[in-house]
Amino acid sequence: MASIAFIGLGQMGAPMATNLLKKGHHVWAFDVNPASMEGVIREGAVGCSSPAQAAEFAEFVITMLPNGDLVRQVLFGDGGVCETLSTRALVIDMSTIHPLQTDALIREMQAKGFQMMDAPVGRTSDHAVAGTLLLLAGGTAEQVERASPVLLAMGSELINAGGPGMGIRVKLINNYMSIALNALSAEAAVLCEALGLSFDVALQVMSGTPAGKGHFTTSWPNKVLKGDLSPAFMIDLAHKDLGIALDVANQLHVPMPLGAASREVYNLARAAGRGRQDWTAILEQARTSAGLAPLVSQ
Repeated sequence: MASIAFIGLGQMGAPMATNLLKKGHHVWAFDVNPASMEGVIREGAVGCSSPAQAAEFAEFVITMLPNGDLVRQVLFGDGGVCETLSTRALVIDMSTIHPLQTDALIREMQAKGFQMMDAPVGRTSDHAVAGTLLLLAGGTAEQVERASPVLLAMGSELINAGGPGMGIRVKLINNYMSIALNALSAEAAVLCEALGLSFDVALQVMSGTPAGKGHFTTSWPNKVLKGDLSPAFMIDLAHKDLGIALDVANQLHVPMPLGAASREVYNLARAAGRGRQDWTAILEQARTSAGLAPLVSQ
């Protein structure tokens, strides 16, 4: 069983630390709010007065904090982890912070002779309590292998994201898409109601289409990611259907700002001569706009 310093005992951190204790690990806990430590201390953790005290005998240091500035302060500030950290220990930042901050922190730790990786989590606080988090490990192969038993004490699925800093990158992309899709889904749900359509019917239909399953796992693998832009559903037709939906929404006074923004993306693709290509060519149009090379040779 490992000796672990756990720093940051908020809504996610406290149950994560508790699950480490339940799996037999030894936990030295610190949070700026002493009241936040009470629950994990009752479960058997040792409460500490500073990150430095928590890290003194740790094989692993886990940080679960609200932002990158706090991670930096915990590591390098007065009473910080680096004051007592062993060079044999591994720091695992599980916070959701800016990926460029993660890169900088890893570089600075390496410059001081310390090891650090990132392993942000997916899913919710309920999963944190149940110990079924999704763990997105960003580190060297050796670091990920070493950290896996500790990480899997807090989660049920571990994905090696492909190197230092890659955990937070995949977490960021996943959250970006999920959060934006939440807003677009709300627009669609309101349009259902405005049109008098049963949401249960819409749910039944969309659960089996890219609308509900997402393009990453449905349309893209079958077309653009295979290098095939022959039209199964043309961009021109997608643009037409999107226009009809926006027009009826306008007549019903239902605001659809995300749908309207999406139509401009299709307008760009049509202006670029992609109207008769498959609708998955929107990915190609987005790559062109970002200055990236095309996936499909024309």
